[in-house]
Amino acid sequence: MRGRLEARLYLTPPLAAGAAVVLAPGQTHHLRTVLRLAPGAAVSAFNGRDGEWLCRIAELDRDHGSLAVEQRLRPVEPEADLWLVFAPIKRARLDWLVEKATELGVSALLPVWTRHTQAERLNLDRLRAHAVAAAEQSERLSVPELRAPHPLDAILGAWPAERRLIVCDETGEGEPIGAALAGLGPGPTAFLTGPEGGFAETELASLSKFTFVSRVGLGPRVLRADTAALAALSAFQAIAGDWRRTRSVDRVPGSAT
Repeated sequence: MRGRLEARLYLTPPLAAGAAVVLAPGQTHHLRTVLRLAPGAAVSAFNGRDGEWLCRIAELDRDHGSLAVEQRLRPVEPEADLWLVFAPIKRARLDWLVEKATELGVSALLPVWTRHTQAERLNLDRLRAHAVAAAEQSERLSVPELRAPHPLDAILGAWPAERRLIVCDETGEGEPIGAALAGLGPGPTAFLTGPEGGFAETELASLSKFTFVSRVGLGPRVLRADTAALAALSAFQAIAGDWRRTRSVDRVPGSAT
């Protein structure tokens, strides 16, 4: 339980004691109409830069809402430098993938066009809304960056050499993911997952030419594209990522324990 906190919001303005923050219309509607809160209710807020802050609703009417920032509940915490590069899939499954990848702690989401990608368009605003909602629910202190989609060869051509790229390979030719991650040292990392039809042979051959690329397998079964992405992220966080840390629980100052 989080004491008397009634909601958790992602905001973009700076957060500091004594600041006043104007809410977006959608946030005002959510607090007033959906949660039925009133001025004086305690909420928490984060912006990806200043930690998490206790706030009180100062104003809340049909057209306007604002928060009064009181005190910091949690400082900025280190997060894994973990990217997910993914071929877009069908809408409902893609929304679910973005939501769950956010909960699993990715720092950036990079859509990639591959030879077998079936989706032709992406609604980045919708996907970002899912990422924001997932960050609010999961109590992380940031929202992953969501980049515009690019072809696979363009992403590889601009790839930072210091970032490892782990390709989820459904052909069975990759090293088992557990063994690969057990020997993985610290450093920026990314996972690449393909579309429903998998990677083309030419794409896998091209990927294998890069020194920063490793190909891994995800066990004896063929997984859906979204399942493969989340399985790989979960394995990374458990073996080499931040699942080795415990979760801190903060309460509103003065609330009962």
